Amino acid sequence: MLYSVFILALRSVQRNLLRSFLTILGIVIGVAAVITMVTLGNGATQAIKMQISSLGTNLLMINPGQRQPGGGGGGGGVPQFTETDAEAIQSQIGGVAAVAPQSRSSATVIANGRNWSSSIYGSTNAWFITGNWKLASGRIFDKDEQRAGAAVCVIGETVRRELFGGKIGETGLGSQLRIKQFSCSVIGILAAKGQSGMGDQDDAVVVPLHTLQRRVTGSKKVNSLLVSMLEGRDSTPLKASLRQLMRERRKLADGDDDNFNIFDTQQLAETLSSTTKVLTTLLGAVAAVSLLVGGIGIMNIMLVSVTERTREIGLRLAVGALEREVLLQFLIEAVVLSAIGGLVGILIAAIASYAIASLMSVPFIFDIGVNMMSFLFSAGIGVLFGYFPARRAAQMDPIVALRHE
Repeated sequence: MLYSVFILALRSVQRNLLRSFLTILGIVIGVAAVITMVTLGNGATQAIKMQISSLGTNLLMINPGQRQPGGGGGGGGVPQFTETDAEAIQSQIGGVAAVAPQSRSSATVIANGRNWSSSIYGSTNAWFITGNWKLASGRIFDKDEQRAGAAVCVIGETVRRELFGGKIGETGLGSQLRIKQFSCSVIGILAAKGQSGMGDQDDAVVVPLHTLQRRVTGSKKVNSLLVSMLEGRDSTPLKASLRQLMRERRKLADGDDDNFNIFDTQQLAETLSSTTKVLTTLLGAVAAVSLLVGGIGIMNIMLVSVTERTREIGLRLAVGALEREVLLQFLIEAVVLSAIGGLVGILIAAIASYAIASLMSVPFIFDIGVNMMSFLFSAGIGVLFGYFPARRAAQMDPIVALRHE
Protein backbone atom coordinates (compact mmCIF):
# COMPACT_ATOMS: atom_id res chain seq x y z
CA MET A 1 0.00 0.00 0.00
CA LEU A 2 2.81 2.41 0.88
CA TYR A 3 4.41 1.86 -2.52
CA SER A 4 1.13 2.58 -4.33
CA VAL A 5 0.50 5.70 -2.29
CA PHE A 6 4.06 6.88 -2.97
CA ILE A 7 3.61 6.39 -6.75
CA LEU A 8 0.34 8.33 -6.62
CA ALA A 9 2.07 11.16 -4.79
CA LEU A 10 4.85 11.34 -7.40
CA ARG A 11 2.31 11.38 -10.24
CA SER A 12 0.48 14.23 -8.55
CA VAL A 13 3.69 16.21 -8.27
CA GLN A 14 4.55 15.44 -11.90
CA ARG A 15 1.15 16.62 -13.17
CA ASN A 16 1.78 20.14 -11.82
CA LEU A 17 5.53 20.68 -12.23
CA LEU A 18 5.46 24.49 -12.22
CA ARG A 19 3.20 24.65 -9.17
CA SER A 20 5.31 22.02 -7.42
CA PHE A 21 8.47 24.01 -8.14
CA LEU A 22 6.97 27.21 -6.76
CA THR A 23 5.73 25.27 -3.74
CA ILE A 24 9.17 23.93 -2.81
CA LEU A 25 10.99 27.20 -3.56
CA GLY A 26 10.73 28.35 0.04
CA ILE A 27 12.15 25.02 1.27
CA VAL A 28 14.98 25.21 -1.28
CA ILE A 29 15.95 28.73 -0.22
CA GLY A 30 15.69 27.87 3.48
CA VAL A 31 17.81 24.71 3.31
CA ALA A 32 20.38 26.35 1.03
CA ALA A 33 20.64 29.40 3.29
CA VAL A 34 21.03 27.40 6.49
CA ILE A 35 23.68 25.04 5.10
CA THR A 36 25.60 27.85 3.38
CA MET A 37 25.68 29.99 6.54
CA VAL A 38 26.79 27.09 8.74
CA THR A 39 29.41 25.88 6.23
CA LEU A 40 30.92 29.34 5.81
CA GLY A 41 30.82 29.87 9.58
CA ASN A 42 32.70 26.62 10.16
CA GLY A 43 35.21 27.60 7.48
CA ALA A 44 35.73 31.03 9.07
CA THR A 45 36.23 29.39 12.49
CA GLN A 46 38.82 27.02 11.04
CA ALA A 47 40.57 29.91 9.26
CA ILE A 48 40.81 31.82 12.54
CA LYS A 49 42.31 28.80 14.31
CA MET A 50 44.84 28.35 11.50
CA GLN A 51 45.84 32.02 11.61
CA ILE A 52 46.28 31.98 15.38
CA SER A 53 48.24 28.71 15.29
CA SER A 54 50.51 30.20 12.62
CA LEU A 55 51.69 32.77 15.17
CA GLY A 56 53.37 30.03 17.16
CA THR A 57 53.10 26.73 18.96
CA ASN A 58 51.19 27.16 22.26
CA LEU A 59 52.56 30.68 22.35
CA LEU A 60 52.62 33.14 25.24
CA MET A 61 53.80 36.67 24.46
CA ILE A 62 55.09 38.83 27.32
CA ASN A 63 55.11 42.56 26.54
CA PRO A 64 56.03 45.57 28.69
CA GLY A 65 53.18 47.84 29.78
CA GLN A 66 49.54 47.05 29.09
CA ARG A 67 49.60 47.18 25.32
CA GLN A 68 48.66 44.28 23.07
CA PRO A 69 51.35 42.62 20.93
CA GLY A 70 52.25 44.30 17.69
CA GLY A 71 52.19 47.78 19.25
CA GLY A 72 55.93 48.01 19.97
CA GLY A 73 57.46 48.73 23.37
CA GLY A 74 55.65 49.72 26.51
CA GLY A 75 56.71 53.38 26.40
CA GLY A 76 55.86 55.91 29.06
CA GLY A 77 58.83 54.95 31.25
CA VAL A 78 57.84 51.27 31.47
CA PRO A 79 61.06 49.19 31.70
CA GLN A 80 61.87 46.85 28.82
CA PHE A 81 63.07 43.27 29.15
CA THR A 82 66.60 41.92 28.86
CA GLU A 83 68.10 38.74 27.46
CA THR A 84 68.62 37.45 31.02
CA ASP A 85 64.85 37.54 31.57
CA ALA A 86 64.47 34.94 28.83
CA GLU A 87 67.25 32.83 30.34
CA ALA A 88 65.54 32.99 33.76
CA ILE A 89 62.22 31.81 32.33
CA GLN A 90 63.90 28.92 30.51
CA SER A 91 65.74 27.76 33.62
CA GLN A 92 63.16 28.44 36.36
CA ILE A 93 59.72 27.76 34.81
CA GLY A 94 58.57 24.20 34.12
CA GLY A 95 56.53 23.25 31.06
CA VAL A 96 58.39 25.64 28.74
CA ALA A 97 59.59 24.31 25.38
CA ALA A 98 61.49 27.41 24.24
CA VAL A 99 61.90 31.09 25.15
CA ALA A 100 62.94 33.72 22.60
CA PRO A 101 63.86 37.31 23.47
CA GLN A 102 62.69 39.51 20.62
CA SER A 103 63.65 43.04 19.61
CA ARG A 104 61.94 44.68 16.68
CA SER A 105 62.61 47.63 14.42
CA SER A 106 61.52 48.89 11.01
CA ALA A 107 63.91 49.81 8.24
CA THR A 108 64.31 49.99 4.48
CA VAL A 109 66.29 47.01 3.22
CA ILE A 110 68.22 47.15 -0.06
CA ALA A 111 69.40 44.30 -2.27
CA ASN A 112 69.70 43.44 -5.94
CA GLY A 113 69.13 47.10 -6.89
CA ARG A 114 65.74 47.17 -5.14
CA ASN A 115 64.52 48.48 -1.77
CA TRP A 116 61.69 47.43 0.49
CA SER A 117 60.43 48.65 3.87
CA SER A 118 60.23 45.71 6.25
CA SER A 119 60.21 44.64 9.90
CA ILE A 120 63.60 43.70 11.32
CA TYR A 121 63.57 41.13 14.12
CA GLY A 122 66.49 40.35 16.38
CA SER A 123 66.36 37.11 18.35
CA THR A 124 67.91 33.73 18.99
CA ASN A 125 67.27 30.42 17.24
CA ALA A 126 64.47 29.82 19.76
CA TRP A 127 62.50 32.44 17.76
CA PHE A 128 62.02 29.91 14.96
CA ILE A 129 60.67 27.35 17.46
CA THR A 130 58.26 29.66 19.28
CA GLY A 131 56.92 31.05 16.02
CA ASN A 132 56.61 27.60 14.44
CA TRP A 133 58.75 28.75 11.51
CA LYS A 134 60.08 26.36 8.85
CA LEU A 135 62.86 27.02 6.37
CA ALA A 136 62.16 26.88 2.65
CA SER A 137 65.89 26.86 2.00
CA GLY A 138 69.18 27.67 3.69
CA ARG A 139 69.88 27.50 7.42
CA ILE A 140 69.43 29.37 10.69
CA PHE A 141 72.15 30.97 12.85
CA ASP A 142 74.94 28.95 14.42
CA LYS A 143 76.12 29.53 18.00
CA ASP A 144 79.12 31.63 17.01
CA GLU A 145 76.98 33.93 14.85
CA GLN A 146 74.51 34.46 17.71
CA ARG A 147 77.20 35.10 20.28
CA ALA A 148 79.29 37.46 18.11
CA GLY A 149 76.35 39.28 16.51
CA ALA A 150 77.43 38.30 12.99
CA ALA A 151 76.17 40.09 9.89
CA VAL A 152 73.85 37.31 8.72
CA CYS A 153 70.06 37.25 8.21
CA VAL A 154 67.10 35.04 7.38
CA ILE A 155 64.37 36.63 5.26
CA GLY A 156 60.67 35.99 4.78
CA GLU A 157 59.01 35.11 1.48
CA THR A 158 57.61 38.62 0.93
CA VAL A 159 61.05 40.19 1.31
CA ARG A 160 62.55 37.57 -1.00
CA ARG A 161 59.90 38.20 -3.65
CA GLU A 162 60.19 42.00 -3.49
CA LEU A 163 63.99 42.12 -3.54
CA PHE A 164 64.97 39.11 -5.60
CA GLY A 165 61.96 38.68 -7.87
CA GLY A 166 59.23 36.08 -8.09
CA LYS A 167 60.97 33.75 -10.51
CA ILE A 168 61.53 30.15 -9.47
CA GLY A 169 65.12 29.54 -8.44
CA GLU A 170 65.87 33.13 -7.43
CA THR A 171 66.17 32.48 -3.71
CA GLY A 172 68.63 35.22 -2.86
CA LEU A 173 70.71 32.84 -0.74
CA GLY A 174 74.24 34.15 -0.33
CA SER A 175 73.28 37.63 -1.49
CA GLN A 176 74.12 40.75 0.47
CA LEU A 177 71.23 42.61 2.10
CA ARG A 178 71.75 46.14 3.36
CA ILE A 179 69.93 47.26 6.53
CA LYS A 180 70.58 50.90 7.34
CA GLN A 181 74.38 51.28 7.62
CA PHE A 182 75.42 47.63 7.52
CA SER A 183 75.18 44.70 5.12
CA CYS A 184 74.35 41.12 6.04
CA SER A 185 74.54 37.87 4.15
CA VAL A 186 71.27 36.03 3.45
CA ILE A 187 71.71 32.52 4.86
CA GLY A 188 68.08 31.31 4.95
CA ILE A 189 64.60 31.79 3.46
CA LEU A 190 61.54 31.23 5.66
CA ALA A 191 58.66 29.13 4.38
CA ALA A 192 55.62 31.29 3.61
CA LYS A 193 52.88 31.66 6.23
CA GLY A 194 50.70 34.36 4.69
CA GLN A 195 48.53 36.98 6.35
CA SER A 196 47.43 36.98 9.97
CA GLY A 197 45.46 39.42 12.12
CA MET A 198 48.73 41.23 12.77
CA GLY A 199 49.66 41.71 9.10
CA ASP A 200 51.92 39.96 6.62
CA GLN A 201 53.96 37.41 8.57
CA ASP A 202 56.32 36.89 5.63
CA ASP A 203 57.41 40.54 5.55
CA ALA A 204 60.31 40.01 7.95
CA VAL A 205 64.09 40.06 8.16
CA VAL A 206 65.53 38.10 11.10
CA VAL A 207 69.04 38.76 12.43
CA PRO A 208 70.81 37.57 15.60
CA LEU A 209 69.70 39.52 18.68
CA HIS A 210 73.17 40.97 19.31
CA THR A 211 73.39 42.09 15.68
CA LEU A 212 70.19 44.12 15.96
CA GLN A 213 71.18 45.56 19.34
CA ARG A 214 74.62 46.69 18.20
CA ARG A 215 73.99 47.75 14.61
CA VAL A 216 70.36 48.91 14.50
CA THR A 217 68.84 49.88 17.86
CA GLY A 218 72.01 50.57 19.86
CA SER A 219 70.30 49.19 22.98
CA LYS A 220 70.47 45.91 24.87
CA LYS A 221 66.78 46.11 25.75
CA VAL A 222 64.34 43.49 24.50
CA ASN A 223 60.86 44.46 23.28
CA SER A 224 59.10 41.20 24.12
CA LEU A 225 59.56 37.61 25.29
CA LEU A 226 58.07 34.71 23.32
CA VAL A 227 57.36 31.62 25.41
CA SER A 228 56.38 28.33 23.78
CA MET A 229 54.66 25.82 26.08
CA LEU A 230 55.09 22.06 25.91
CA GLU A 231 52.31 20.31 24.03
CA GLY A 232 49.27 19.60 26.18
CA ARG A 233 50.23 21.92 29.02
CA ASP A 234 47.58 24.13 30.64
CA SER A 235 48.46 27.78 30.14
CA THR A 236 46.74 29.03 33.33
CA PRO A 237 49.27 27.78 35.96
CA LEU A 238 52.14 28.53 33.59
CA LYS A 239 50.99 32.13 33.21
CA ALA A 240 50.71 32.45 36.98
CA SER A 241 54.30 31.24 37.37
CA LEU A 242 55.49 33.61 34.66
CA ARG A 243 53.68 36.51 36.26
CA GLN A 244 55.24 35.84 39.67
CA LEU A 245 58.74 35.46 38.20
CA MET A 246 58.48 38.65 36.16
CA ARG A 247 57.18 40.62 39.14
CA GLU A 248 60.18 39.43 41.17
CA ARG A 249 62.65 40.29 38.42
CA ARG A 250 61.06 43.71 37.87
CA LYS A 251 61.06 44.32 41.66
CA LEU A 252 57.35 45.04 41.98
CA ALA A 253 55.88 45.33 45.49
CA ASP A 254 52.73 43.46 46.51
CA GLY A 255 50.54 46.50 45.98
CA ASP A 256 52.05 47.46 42.62
CA ASP A 257 50.24 46.80 39.36
CA ASP A 258 51.92 44.68 36.72
CA ASN A 259 53.97 46.74 34.27
CA PHE A 260 53.82 43.94 31.71
CA ASN A 261 51.11 41.80 30.11
CA ILE A 262 50.99 38.14 29.10
CA PHE A 263 49.14 37.45 25.87
CA ASP A 264 47.87 33.89 25.35
CA THR A 265 47.26 32.95 21.71
CA GLN A 266 45.28 29.85 22.75
CA GLN A 267 42.75 31.95 24.64
CA LEU A 268 42.51 34.34 21.70
CA ALA A 269 41.79 31.43 19.35
CA GLU A 270 39.12 30.03 21.70
CA THR A 271 37.48 33.44 22.15
CA LEU A 272 37.37 34.21 18.43
CA SER A 273 36.18 30.69 17.59
CA SER A 274 33.35 30.82 20.15
CA THR A 275 32.30 34.25 18.87
CA THR A 276 32.25 32.97 15.29
CA LYS A 277 30.20 29.92 16.33
CA VAL A 278 27.63 32.13 18.07
CA LEU A 279 27.31 34.32 14.98
CA THR A 280 27.03 31.23 12.78
CA THR A 281 24.25 29.83 14.96
CA LEU A 282 22.42 33.17 14.89
CA LEU A 283 22.67 33.45 11.10
CA GLY A 284 21.58 29.83 10.71
CA ALA A 285 18.54 30.46 12.93
CA VAL A 286 17.58 33.53 10.90
CA ALA A 287 17.93 31.54 7.67
CA ALA A 288 15.81 28.74 9.15
CA VAL A 289 12.84 31.14 9.30
CA SER A 290 12.54 30.77 5.53
CA LEU A 291 11.96 27.05 6.10
CA LEU A 292 8.85 27.89 8.09
CA VAL A 293 7.75 30.23 5.31
CA GLY A 294 8.28 27.39 2.85
CA GLY A 295 6.21 25.10 5.08
CA ILE A 296 3.34 27.58 5.04
CA GLY A 297 3.57 27.63 1.24
CA ILE A 298 3.30 23.85 1.15
CA MET A 299 0.23 23.87 3.38
CA ASN A 300 -1.40 26.54 1.22
CA ILE A 301 -0.81 24.64 -2.03
CA MET A 302 -1.93 21.35 -0.47
CA LEU A 303 -5.19 22.96 0.63
CA VAL A 304 -5.72 24.15 -2.94
CA SER A 305 -4.92 20.65 -4.19
CA VAL A 306 -7.45 19.09 -1.81
CA THR A 307 -10.13 21.50 -3.05
CA GLU A 308 -9.31 20.76 -6.72
CA ARG A 309 -9.42 17.00 -6.15
CA THR A 310 -12.55 16.86 -4.02
CA ARG A 311 -14.43 14.60 -6.48
CA GLU A 312 -11.41 12.27 -6.72
CA ILE A 313 -11.28 12.02 -2.94
CA GLY A 314 -15.01 11.36 -2.75
CA LEU A 315 -14.76 8.63 -5.37
CA ARG A 316 -11.92 6.90 -3.51
CA LEU A 317 -13.83 7.02 -0.24
CA ALA A 318 -17.01 5.76 -1.94
CA VAL A 319 -15.34 2.69 -3.40
CA GLY A 320 -13.92 1.65 -0.04
CA ALA A 321 -10.73 3.62 0.58
CA LEU A 322 -10.05 4.11 4.27
CA GLU A 323 -9.60 7.53 5.82
CA ARG A 324 -6.04 6.70 6.87
CA GLU A 325 -5.18 5.77 3.25
CA VAL A 326 -6.39 9.15 1.97
CA LEU A 327 -4.60 10.86 4.85
CA LEU A 328 -1.38 8.99 4.02
CA GLN A 329 -1.63 9.84 0.31
CA PHE A 330 -1.76 13.60 0.84
CA LEU A 331 0.74 13.48 3.68
CA ILE A 332 3.25 11.65 1.47
CA GLU A 333 2.69 14.23 -1.29
CA ALA A 334 3.62 17.00 1.14
CA VAL A 335 6.67 15.09 2.39
CA VAL A 336 7.81 14.32 -1.18
CA LEU A 337 7.58 18.00 -2.09
CA SER A 338 9.52 19.14 0.94
CA ALA A 339 12.11 16.34 0.60
CA ILE A 340 12.75 17.25 -3.04
CA GLY A 341 13.12 20.87 -1.93
CA GLY A 342 15.62 19.76 0.72
CA LEU A 343 17.73 17.80 -1.80
CA VAL A 344 17.79 20.69 -4.28
CA GLY A 345 18.66 23.07 -1.43
CA ILE A 346 21.60 20.86 -0.36
CA LEU A 347 22.93 20.79 -3.93
CA ILE A 348 22.66 24.58 -4.30
CA ALA A 349 24.24 25.09 -0.86
CA ALA A 350 27.22 22.88 -1.75
CA ILE A 351 27.91 24.84 -4.93
CA ALA A 352 27.35 28.24 -3.30
CA SER A 353 29.42 27.38 -0.22
CA TYR A 354 32.36 26.18 -2.30
CA ALA A 355 32.29 29.29 -4.49
CA ILE A 356 31.94 31.76 -1.61
CA ALA A 357 34.56 29.97 0.51
CA SER A 358 37.00 30.30 -2.38
CA LEU A 359 36.26 34.02 -2.68
CA MET A 360 36.64 34.52 1.08
CA SER A 361 39.82 32.40 1.19
CA VAL A 362 38.43 30.19 3.97
CA PRO A 363 38.41 26.36 4.07
CA PHE A 364 35.39 24.59 2.57
CA ILE A 365 34.24 22.19 5.29
CA PHE A 366 31.48 19.82 4.19
CA ASP A 367 29.60 18.86 7.33
CA ILE A 368 27.48 15.82 6.53
CA GLY A 369 25.71 16.13 9.89
CA VAL A 370 24.40 19.62 9.09
CA ASN A 371 23.30 18.50 5.63
CA MET A 372 21.46 15.46 6.98
CA MET A 373 19.81 17.50 9.72
CA SER A 374 18.67 20.11 7.19
CA PHE A 375 17.21 17.39 4.94
CA LEU A 376 15.37 15.69 7.82
CA PHE A 377 14.10 19.06 9.02
CA SER A 378 12.78 19.87 5.55
CA ALA A 379 10.98 16.49 5.45
CA GLY A 380 9.61 17.20 8.92
CA ILE A 381 8.27 20.51 7.63
CA GLY A 382 6.30 18.51 5.05
CA VAL A 383 4.78 16.33 7.78
CA LEU A 384 3.99 19.29 10.03
CA PHE A 385 2.40 21.55 7.43
CA GLY A 386 0.95 18.76 5.28
CA TYR A 387 -1.00 17.09 8.06
CA PHE A 388 -3.85 19.62 8.22
CA PRO A 389 -4.67 19.49 4.47
CA ALA A 390 -4.33 15.68 4.52
CA ARG A 391 -6.63 15.42 7.53
CA ARG A 392 -9.16 17.66 5.84
CA ALA A 393 -9.15 15.41 2.77
CA ALA A 394 -9.53 12.22 4.84
CA GLN A 395 -12.53 13.55 6.80
CA MET A 396 -14.60 14.49 3.73
CA ASP A 397 -18.12 13.10 3.40
CA PRO A 398 -18.05 10.92 0.23
CA ILE A 399 -21.57 11.98 -0.84
CA VAL A 400 -20.84 15.71 -0.45
CA ALA A 401 -17.45 15.27 -2.18
CA LEU A 402 -19.03 13.52 -5.19
CA ARG A 403 -21.59 16.34 -5.59
CA HIS A 404 -18.78 18.95 -5.60
CA GLU A 405 -18.50 20.89 -8.88
